[in-house]
Amino acid sequence: MHMLQIILLAVIQGAAELLPVSSSAHVIMAERLMGLDPSAPKMTFLLVMLHTGTMFAVLLYFWPRWKKWNADFAKMVLVATAVTGVVGLALKMFIEKVILEHMMGESVGEIEQLFRSAPLLSASLFAVGILILIAGRADGKNGRNILAPKVSVLIGFVQGLCLPFRGFSRSGATISTAMLAGIPRRLAEDFSFALAVLLTPPVIVLELHRLLKASGAGHMSHGEIGHLILPGLLGMVFSFASGMLALRWLSDWLEHGRWKYFGIYCLFASLLVFVSI
Repeated sequence: MHMLQIILLAVIQGAAELLPVSSSAHVIMAERLMGLDPSAPKMTFLLVMLHTGTMFAVLLYFWPRWKKWNADFAKMVLVATAVTGVVGLALKMFIEKVILEHMMGESVGEIEQLFRSAPLLSASLFAVGILILIAGRADGKNGRNILAPKVSVLIGFVQGLCLPFRGFSRSGATISTAMLAGIPRRLAEDFSFALAVLLTPPVIVLELHRLLKASGAGHMSHGEIGHLILPGLLGMVFSFASGMLALRWLSDWLEHGRWKYFGIYCLFASLLVFVSI
């Protein structure tokens, strides 16, 4: 993997991870166009580093804003995250046990490959595009500047649905759900990315676990992992920088009523993925 490929993937990951356009869809398609295998251990390691870079971008950008919220905000973040965990785990088990094993005869380990398929990427992009367009018509000015428990549960539920479906943007879905529930745009944005910070570390741990399994199975030596550290750090720096720019762009468009344009982009990206099938 060349340095230019790493930088390009880092910029794509950093921007698409934080904009409501689905990083999974963009990174997977970029990897395919560059002839890279998304399931390869070295790509797993790079993904861990890129996720870490975007997480630091979120922390740096939102921390001054989060400090202004009270303890109830933190409680609602925990409530939504708990709901996400329950829904995400239940959905994963249902897909593995009912759909893959009983209906398709596939092994449990192939769930990741199932949701990397181009048709599902296209469908997920289309679905979140429609949701963003609908939410773009909601100004968020009629709701109170407070998160009720039932709204937090709803947002956590929607986030849980996003987890296995590559292409269904987490930020796009959670911010749109909050706006449709009457939450002001700025609060919707703050809440969505507070959820992201809690969600990202478990994702990083999961990816590291997959990497260690690959190393233990002989697919990747510890020496090879060592050689990936410097390129990974380079990717983390670029994903951080790209993420910071993306967050400024997101805030500007969201707060100036341009949220719907992200939905239009998702529909266009869905069409591109569909015609590439």
